[in-house]
Amino acid sequence: ATPAKTPAKPSGLFDVRDPASLITLLKTMDAKDEVARTEATVVFVNVTTPGGDFGAQYVDCDAKGKACRGLVFSTAFSAKGVTLKQINDFNKGQVACRAFISDDGKPNVAYATLVNLRMTAEEVKQHVGVWQGCLASFGAFTKRVDG
Repeated sequence: ATPAKTPAKPSGLFDVRDPASLITLLKTMDAKDEVARTEATVVFVNVTTPGGDFGAQYVDCDAKGKACRGLVFSTAFSAKGVTLKQINDFNKGQVACRAFISDDGKPNVAYATLVNLRMTAEEVKQHVGVWQGCLASFGAFTKRVDG
């Protein structure tokens, strides 16, 4: 027996697996975004909001940059002197957010979720809300530890 294929949604309905749907949704939330580039199965989106900028990265996409399976929000902060121990301590107190120090020494925070055809726009807004919480928590953290 062959596995059943996931049926395509009719044209015009919300499909978070397509970066264009996220772009349309974020516009309703006072954000501007655009696809920055596509590399193999990854689509990079730049997002600008009144509260700051961040990146969205779609992963495990098809050859057309659609039907993606995961979505990662991330951004770097300009705080200096943040140590790996401090990043680790931040991560211990988090469920959804993950912090790390990038190769250029900047502290970063990220939030990832799997995406699928059944997700509604309201569910995606909830994920954006969790991401906004990550930004607030990590912002407060970097202000406390900025050396």
